[in-house]
Amino acid sequence: MQPITVYIPFSTGNHFPETLRQFTDSPLVNKVIVAGAGSCVPGSAKSLPLSCGALCSGESITRALEYADTEFLLFVTQAQGVDLKSPALQRLCSVARDSCAGMVYSDFYDLRGGCRSEHRTIEYQTGSIRDNFDFGALMLFSCAALRSALEKSGPLGAYAYAGLYDLRLKLSVDHLILHLPEFLYTKGEVDTRASGEKQFDYVDPRNREVQIEYEQAATSHLKDIGACLAPDRYSDPPASNEQFETEATVVIPVRNRESTIAEALASVLSQKCNFAYNCIVVDNHSTDATAQIVQAAAVPDNRVHLLRPVREDLAIGGCWNEALLSRHCGRYAVQLDSDDLYSTPETLQKIVDLFHSQNCAMVIGSYTLVNDRLEVIAPGLIDHSEWTADNGRNNALRINGLGAPRAFDTAILRTMLLPDTSYGEDYATALRISREYRIGRIYSPLYLCRRWEGNTDAALPLEKINTNDFYKDKIRTIEILARMRMNAAE
Repeated sequence: MQPITVYIPFSTGNHFPETLRQFTDSPLVNKVIVAGAGSCVPGSAKSLPLSCGALCSGESITRALEYADTEFLLFVTQAQGVDLKSPALQRLCSVARDSCAGMVYSDFYDLRGGCRSEHRTIEYQTGSIRDNFDFGALMLFSCAALRSALEKSGPLGAYAYAGLYDLRLKLSVDHLILHLPEFLYTKGEVDTRASGEKQFDYVDPRNREVQIEYEQAATSHLKDIGACLAPDRYSDPPASNEQFETEATVVIPVRNRESTIAEALASVLSQKCNFAYNCIVVDNHSTDATAQIVQAAAVPDNRVHLLRPVREDLAIGGCWNEALLSRHCGRYAVQLDSDDLYSTPETLQKIVDLFHSQNCAMVIGSYTLVNDRLEVIAPGLIDHSEWTADNGRNNALRINGLGAPRAFDTAILRTMLLPDTSYGEDYATALRISREYRIGRIYSPLYLCRRWEGNTDAALPLEKINTNDFYKDKIRTIEILARMRMNAAE
């Protein structure tokens, strides 16, 4: 019997018949389950229309698995614009058998505007539990591995959207998910937005129902692997004998931001607080007038301190560490990016008040997206409401960010310090802190985050997106392993 059952969504698009034909004509395909086809029967004896709900719902996938009496199930994530190389299916099957992998995915080509470009995917690892991991359009599952995973973890949840995500997580507990770095097919690009637009999808209120399901599936997975943290398991920040000049310090790492640094400083110095605070600007060897602007601001106001690291190879995390270890750093260190602003004069007061009232080691606020003219742009307020007191630090392992502004207990952070990177350093630190200590949240807007062409993540090339995603997956891997070890020791 042919080894593959194909599961593909139905489409009325012009390219769908040709995409479908590639599978029905293949001698390796036993049957093609066309999800959502209803009474419309595609023209092939191999085609099996399946009237169902969403493609990735738990019910739809469970029904598809009932028909998959073959060695493999090939999940096709888009209905049209998939062009297979002639050996693609044979190669996927061969690699799956040789490696005994539970699932195999590959690199592919993107077709956009008539131009074809390489689309490399990244290695799957323990920390790749985010729901937006890029597997491409083809995911070849071992049916034996799927049956084994579902027997151990139980059936798929009754999810309207997160069925495929739940299936992948259950499979990954005991089975290899293998990346094959070969270009096996071409697919039409469906989502052509820039990286800066896509990154906020998971906090869009319109996607809230979907995100709740993903959180449930991710939390269940963390329980299965022994990495889930109980909601009431926190340590209080230890008392510190350190002496601090001020109660709070705003930390601004900067390089070549002469057009925005003066505004950032003005928003800091306009804060109204019932405690002493200051600002440390860490100039990472700017080649424009940034340092001179900061020095000019420091002349009339001794709250402003300009630091220039001796080292010239520091990233943002390293600049933060320079500030944290400075004698001028206050009891709490509060983040402000050099091209952003605090939205109200009460921002610092609200943050410090929460440190005191909740006895937490870190506070994260909410921000509003604005353009370079400070006009609100979609999706507006980013409050990261997916963080809840009961499950925030578990759900944090599923998402790529936790919000801003971020503030830290300086004494605690001096024992950890930040990774010396310019991406993910704050995320890694928040995960580490949340493993042990309480993180306080403020859901009202405290911060204006400028989105403009000068942002470092406004429109990233694929290679940089992959580098960033791999690094955050690695951060999650490290944190999951640490939490597993901590739970096992109890």
